[in-house]
Amino acid sequence: MMNGKEYIESLRKYNPTIYFMGKKIESAVDEPMFFPHIHAAAMTYELAFDPRYEDVMTAESHLTGEKINRFTHIHQSVDDLVKKVRMMRLLGQKTATCFQRCVGFDALNALYITTYNIDKKHNTEYHQNFLEFLKHVQKNDLMCVGSMTDVKGDRSLRPHQQKDPDLYVHVVERREDGIVVRGAKAHQTGAVNSHEVIVMPTRALGPEDKEYAVSFAVPIDAEGLINIFSRQTNDTRRLDGDIDCGNAKYGIVGGETLMIFDDVFVPWERVFMCGEYDFAGELVETFATFHRQNYGGCKVGVADVLIGATALLAEYNGVAKASHIVDKLTEMIHLAETCWCCSLACSYEGYKTPSGAYVPNPMLANITKLNVTRFPYEWSRLAQDIAGGFVITTPSEKDLRNPETRKLIEKYMKGVEGIAVEDRLRMFRLVENLSVGAQLPESMHGAGSPQAQKIMIWRRGNVEMKKELAKIIAGIKKDEHFIKLTGVDEEEFFKKMR
Repeated sequence: MMNGKEYIESLRKYNPTIYFMGKKIESAVDEPMFFPHIHAAAMTYELAFDPRYEDVMTAESHLTGEKINRFTHIHQSVDDLVKKVRMMRLLGQKTATCFQRCVGFDALNALYITTYNIDKKHNTEYHQNFLEFLKHVQKNDLMCVGSMTDVKGDRSLRPHQQKDPDLYVHVVERREDGIVVRGAKAHQTGAVNSHEVIVMPTRALGPEDKEYAVSFAVPIDAEGLINIFSRQTNDTRRLDGDIDCGNAKYGIVGGETLMIFDDVFVPWERVFMCGEYDFAGELVETFATFHRQNYGGCKVGVADVLIGATALLAEYNGVAKASHIVDKLTEMIHLAETCWCCSLACSYEGYKTPSGAYVPNPMLANITKLNVTRFPYEWSRLAQDIAGGFVITTPSEKDLRNPETRKLIEKYMKGVEGIAVEDRLRMFRLVENLSVGAQLPESMHGAGSPQAQKIMIWRRGNVEMKKELAKIIAGIKKDEHFIKLTGVDEEEFFKKMR
């Protein structure tokens, strides 16, 4: 395993093609705009060496028996699923942002299960390919990008119907030694500071979309792979000092990119699906189940920080004991812990798949994520309410450092006696970062937008069974258990009652 510093240094071995703000980035490790994202990901490595967190941050590889970082582990039990979300909450608390490594983690687990199933039906060798790749990831403690979301173009059209066929990643050439792929993936979390890219299809596919049913892995610096780093709300504040950013050490969200595959070659040993369109939907749903499981962990960890910051601002403002403030903070806790309950529930209700790996309960994982598309907006609203207007009108750090304005700011930005004005400003900025910035759109769209969860909830809601239950209770259908209890059918029973 690597610690945090070793992880950061390991990135120097790669030379990915990255563009940002109109220029080519020569070194991801040395680019100041990338520092917070790199540090947040480094925490997934660093905490694995802290004895206090060893149980949740590490695991034993079922392939080699060696101790590994949990982010490279394949879940072997319900306990593994529970420890996963405990790890997510811990890292959310330690970074107050996206630590980026879970998408690749979920891709590993989804592919382990799905490649096994593909091989059973089609007599292919994808699972063995994947196992060799997994050993490579575990041995070297690599961070992987889980690449699922295609740019999609006209969303009313299927992949093969698009005017431009490259709007979904697809195979453009099959060779004796591998395949060549072209297309683009959007919202690629942690791409600039990852080692490997794991590509999956983005939707269920039919026979006409066969060339889009492709899954593979390539290094982040593969020839023809290009990343364009995305803008985020208030992102350049991190260059202005450590106060205005709000979370200068670990960033805003996940450092996403637009990832372009410009005729990228993939050797056959790194291909995990190629044309098996009948398993595209299964892979997407399995990945989504794992990824939606996470959100009641990581987002609640971030909420823990926001609740703490909001409570501190109430103290700094002199209103901490007001009953309505206590009530609002209590509501924030209630909303966050409800999401946490959902993550725990889908984990404890997990089950073993034919591959031997465990998966969370899909219905409850989707309930988890649907709640996270809503509740963070409410706990953020409450945080803004309690914090007050200064959460978006605080003077800049540069004005605080300027001798001409510092005394004025310290005089007029003072709250409760004994609290440093700078501390109050830092807390305003942190609440702004966590409740106003890019965290909320990520809660909405990360792991799929609300309608994606509703589709899965409807599919798995078993409404027909519920209709049957209603018929039995209403007396439309015979109740066999009632007959056994009373010795007569319902009609006879009610005649006696009358």
